[in-house]
Amino acid sequence: MLSEPRSGRLAAWGNALLAGLVSPDAAALAIVDDDAVHRVAGLPGEAGPVGLTLALGRLRGLGATGFRVALPVPGHPLGLSGPPDFNARALEAEEAVITSGAPYGLVPDVTEVGPEGDLHVEVTWRCLPVREAPPADVPSLGEAERELAEALRDATAVLSRLDVAGSGPVADAAVDAYRARAERGREVLAPGYPPRAVRVLELAQRVGLLVSVAHENGHGGAVSASEIAARSEALRPVERVARRAQVAAYNAYVEERGR
Repeated sequence: MLSEPRSGRLAAWGNALLAGLVSPDAAALAIVDDDAVHRVAGLPGEAGPVGLTLALGRLRGLGATGFRVALPVPGHPLGLSGPPDFNARALEAEEAVITSGAPYGLVPDVTEVGPEGDLHVEVTWRCLPVREAPPADVPSLGEAERELAEALRDATAVLSRLDVAGSGPVADAAVDAYRARAERGREVLAPGYPPRAVRVLELAQRVGLLVSVAHENGHGGAVSASEIAARSEALRPVERVARRAQVAAYNAYVEERGR
């Protein structure tokens, strides 16, 4: 949850490009980020994979007016609208980008080569047809903000009672990583997004920090099976709320244009 989804970067900077707020090269550079290269395969009119700059221009020519994010997991098709083949691929990747104004979606296929600590990451986005319909279970920014505040309060109370809110070197490292991302991520949503979307995404990342620390910091004080189960039960709805909020934030540009 702490890491920014690739679909989020593509949607955010793709939207900024469509709005004329950044150049094609700047958008592509921000989307690739620390990866080695991104390509798009299956674009109408293209025989093989093409670079991001050409792909974004091609999608705009096909009618794309914005990009939405989907972050589905089993049992929760968040942001998807079909058809089944696209949904299945997006579910396997646990993320996707869906164009607004054109019936296409992009699913990342990530390849990692090299030893740990020196990975070479290549991403191929598969362009597939999608159904033009309302996305599943995406809240408004206002709804997402309220849900996050409630989830953070409830989860903190439960995890504190179980003594698994996090302490020690693993938790400290997670906090440091979050702070580094927060400093670097002032333009995570790219130009053109409303301030409330930035606020919601930052809150979702803080909630994600709590979840990650609780998951990664061992069992803490939750030494019994029932306590461990209680922790997992407490985290499950929090994770769901944080994912919904992320999608709401990334999709805010398209929602604003729709109004």
